[in-house]
Amino acid sequence: MNLATLLRKHAAATPDRIALRAGEESLTWAEWDARVDAAARGLHALALPPSAGFPARVAIALRNDLDFPVTLLAVLRAGLVAVPCNPGFTPRELQHVLADSGAQVLVAPQELLDGVADAVAHPLTAPPVAAGAVPAEDAGDGLALLLYTSGTEGAPKGAMLPHAALLANHRQLAAVEPPLVGPTDTVLLALPLFHAYGLNTGLGSVLFHGAAGVLTADFDPAGSAALIAEHQVSVLVGVPPMFLAWSAVPDIGERLRSVRLAVCGAAALEPAAAARFAALTGHTVQVGYGLTETAPVLASTVAAPSAKPGSIGRPLPGVELRLVNRAGEDVWRGGEPLGADDEDDGDDPDLAMPDSPGTDPGEIVARGENLFTGYWPDGRGGPDAEGWWPTRDVAYADGDGDLFLVDRLGELILVSGFNVYPAEVEQVLLAHPGVAQAAVLGAPHPMTGQQVRAVVVPAPRSEVTAAELAAHCARNLARFKCPSEIEFADALPYSVIGKVRKGLL
Repeated sequence: MNLATLLRKHAAATPDRIALRAGEESLTWAEWDARVDAAARGLHALALPPSAGFPARVAIALRNDLDFPVTLLAVLRAGLVAVPCNPGFTPRELQHVLADSGAQVLVAPQELLDGVADAVAHPLTAPPVAAGAVPAEDAGDGLALLLYTSGTEGAPKGAMLPHAALLANHRQLAAVEPPLVGPTDTVLLALPLFHAYGLNTGLGSVLFHGAAGVLTADFDPAGSAALIAEHQVSVLVGVPPMFLAWSAVPDIGERLRSVRLAVCGAAALEPAAAARFAALTGHTVQVGYGLTETAPVLASTVAAPSAKPGSIGRPLPGVELRLVNRAGEDVWRGGEPLGADDEDDGDDPDLAMPDSPGTDPGEIVARGENLFTGYWPDGRGGPDAEGWWPTRDVAYADGDGDLFLVDRLGELILVSGFNVYPAEVEQVLLAHPGVAQAAVLGAPHPMTGQQVRAVVVPAPRSEVTAAELAAHCARNLARFKCPSEIEFADALPYSVIGKVRKGLL
């Protein structure tokens, strides 16, 4: 099975039920399925040759409207690999993804195609359609998505997510009691669908459970609250800035009366913000933790008896987590595979017992069927031979076994849940003739979790201004990657091996 076969199943069972809404438009399950069929035939007719040992890749840089879910599932139904991209990317950023993935098709708005049209063989504003037989779908063991995320090399790299990993995460979530989502639910799809969280946790839950989805391309707190009330949305899948913004909307409790489940992920939600939202709406915000590479959810407060302030909860059923200290020793283990015998826990005992005061911090190392297979194209950086993958996130467990994030081993900056790798921003700054040295680091931000901050040493005799550099970054970086603050310094502190000592900055 894959996400496209789930669509086929619901189209056969409930053809006339509304599956998706976007503005004044809507699609029933049968209409969605028919559009996907036509687009899958059109993609198949392009006769795209495989390369690098994988089916052809199709890049999708569309907003949250009906064209995105149609195009995505058409790619999967045609047996190809989807490469979702941020439609807010600059041409430079998009060209990297296209070149690295080897995508032969890009489906995007015309204004974005104009900047990268020569980078792909088939630049399209919509998927092609054709008549004839629908190609055979992937049996479920092949590659479904390349999702580009920042990594240790500085440039975004493609996380290889197979069909099986996407569906595994839904089975893991579905094993939580009581059930989180069902066929009578309506899910707000306000998170961008090019992101693992919006794509699989949001849109994927609609497909997995046969629920309904309400798409919105531009998040507006009052407008989305009106949509929630109009369509009786019952499930919110959001990020911290959304819950902060909703809390400022008058009569938000009345507007969100239909909601029964509110989930926040991608970045930390301050306990005070969660408490305020709960006080205004009566809904406890359930917090989740995961990464693009884990399709994406690893742990959540929905898997714990209660949502403790500041906690990311416990591992989902079917997910195993370890906390590993600097000496490489386990300080805690939790979770177990789906269907594991409760008595067969000799290999993975919980090292934090209920009467323990908790653990020292350790790196989260994960194992589960929802993990990616590595980074494109050779699978480097993936799980080890035993299936374990280090997340580079640091957490501790309290005496009850609830987890709390405390730090990252790397320098990755999370802006509203989106990855910003400092090296990429530094490269853009250093490309300006007025910059001699640059260092980029994260700083706290009340709305987005973190913001990008740059410290720049001007080139000799340069009179470059912060405004000039901000405009330069805006031309070369997506908005969320651009520095919110640019400061000037006479020099940067360096270590003996020539690395900037960002701890001092």
